Order: sequence, then C-alpha cells, then structure tokens
Amino acid sequence: MSSESLDGRGTRLNPANRFERIHLDLSDSDEPGEAAPVVPTEIYRDGSRSALAENDSPDLGFRFSLNPYRGCEHGCIYCYARPSHEYLGFSAGLDFERKIMVKPQAAALLRTALASLRWQPQVIALSGNTDCYQPLERRLRLTRACLEVLVEFRNPVSVISKSALITRDVDLLATLAGDGAAHAFLSITSLDPDLARRMEPRAASPERRLQAVATLAAAGVPVGVMVAPVIPGLNDHEIPHILEQAAAAGARSANWVMLRLATPLDQLFADWLEKHFPDRAARVLGRIRECRAGKLNDTRFRIRQRGLGPYAEQIRNLFDVAARRRGLDHPLPPLNNAAFRRPPKHGDQLELGLG
Repeated sequence: MSSESLDGRGTRLNPANRFERIHLDLSDSDEPGEAAPVVPTEIYRDGSRSALAENDSPDLGFRFSLNPYRGCEHGCIYCYARPSHEYLGFSAGLDFERKIMVKPQAAALLRTALASLRWQPQVIALSGNTDCYQPLERRLRLTRACLEVLVEFRNPVSVISKSALITRDVDLLATLAGDGAAHAFLSITSLDPDLARRMEPRAASPERRLQAVATLAAAGVPVGVMVAPVIPGLNDHEIPHILEQAAAAGARSANWVMLRLATPLDQLFADWLEKHFPDRAARVLGRIRECRAGKLNDTRFRIRQRGLGPYAEQIRNLFDVAARRRGLDHPLPPLNNAAFRRPPKHGDQLELGLG
C-alpha cells in the first residue's frame, strides 16, 4: 500500500525521480523503548547549497535556523512542519514521517558560512523546522557535527527538541554555555504516557524528556521547557503539572504555543482525533475554533501562536499563574556572541611565518 493511500494526501509527483536515495542500515537508530516505525524509513539526500535558513517572522525570536533534516520520524500528528513536505513532492501524512531528507554536507556548509567575513555572529536556532534529534540522528550524527562547528567558532546556538538524545551532546552544549553561548528547550506536551505515545509515537517518553532537562541543567546548560502545542480540550489542563515537574527537574524558563492547523494538517489531525478520541473529537475541534475565530487555523502574525477569545485567554492565564508559581516566568539568559572567533584556516600560520 502506498503512503498516499494510507493518509489520503496523495501527490502526482514522484520524489524518487528528483532526489537521490541513500541506503543505510538503520537498525540502531530508533529511540530506545519507543514505538517501531509503521514502514521502513527512506532517506533522500538534500542538495541544499546553504546550511542556514533565514526568516523574518515577528513570531520567532531568531533570524537564522539550521535544519539538518526535513521530515521527522517522531511522527507527531500535530506537527506544524508537515505541510512543508508537500513542497518536496511528498505527502504531509505518512511520507513526512518515513521519507526523510538529510543534509550530509550541513556541517561543511555551516563552517563555510561562519568563516565568511559577511557573517555577523548571532544566534542560530537548531532547528526551526523538524527535530534535529529525531531517531536518524542517532546513526547519522549530523546535528552533532554542526554543534562541533559551532563550538569551533563559539557561535551562539539555541536548541529545541523533544528527544532525550540531546543529552548525548551535553559536552558540546556545556562548552558553549560556558561562554554564555548555548541554551536548550525540551518540548513537553503531556505527562500522560498514553496520550504522548498516541500524539508523538516515536518521540522520547515524558519521563525521559524530564530526565534530559535534569542532565542539561546539571551540566550548566540553561534549559527551559516548551509546552507546545497546547491543544484546547486535550492537554491544556496539564499545564500546571508539566511546569511543576519541569521546575523540579531544573528548568529555568517556560513558554507555550497554541496548536496550529494549516491545510492539510487540519484534516490529518481531525482524522486522528476521530480514531483515537472519538468521544472527545467534536469538543476538541470546537475548542480550537473558539480560539481561532471560528476556524481551525489563523495565519495572522502575533495571533497564530496564542489564539484569541475567552478560552485562549483562560489558557494564557492558567499558564502565567503556573509559571510564576514555579519561577519559570522569566526568559533564559540572553545568548552572548562575545566569544565568537574565526579559527585560522589551514596554511594561515605557514603563510605568516614565510612573511
């Protein structure tokens, strides 16, 4: 059965004719203890000639992001990045989870960008789109290679993930944090293992994410939590408990984002609700519409992240009170680019000596 027939979001394009398929043994790339993939992962080479993506969205706190992967094996049903897979000729449904674009050259391209005199040292977000610590990273180590370059240049980085694999790179993050040049956020949507497994089938369990918060904090890496997305009528009631547990683990800040359902994610999510929570589906979709001016999505900047209306205000107040109570109502310390340096290129010292 094709992925198109499985998720109902077929495409007439054939990505296999556009991208080079990479064949690797992925037997050791899965997140320990998490659900096995429905079908094997297919890997395609992303031929992008730049490692950094630039954005000018007023909703985001960074200008440049670094995305070693496009598509995400975590399979989170709510992921706002799903529609972007259609631009590649894949579907936003099962293809997004099982047909992953990878950038083997990401670290080399990043080194070239940072070495350029045009680069002004500033925060780079890992990642702005899909999770840089998805299961494939366990085998491919593209994110770690990029972090090694950032350490080499002492360029500040902000990392967000829902994977406990982030702790593998605590050595690099701690090195940057020593210069005030790194912080991290763990995304925690629920502390209910059953709900988390249904929403995020191949992501780390809530317990493992809290353990990752503790590991990063103990290493001196400023760490926060993102309650994202908040799904009205499904997980919003968990906000106080999530923040309580995050603070106990060592988190220093917290933030939240309302669920966003752009086309075709709106239909995928509605279908998922009907399958997993048929008794609650109508109420959840109704609550989302209450926060989105009667629709399932609102694309307006400064509104799309939080929603509007009485129910959205109720969620905002619940979060604000819980964050204040746990001391998580302040941002993490601003990242510092004062330590940035351009290491000498190969042969620079020899040329100096000959002079």
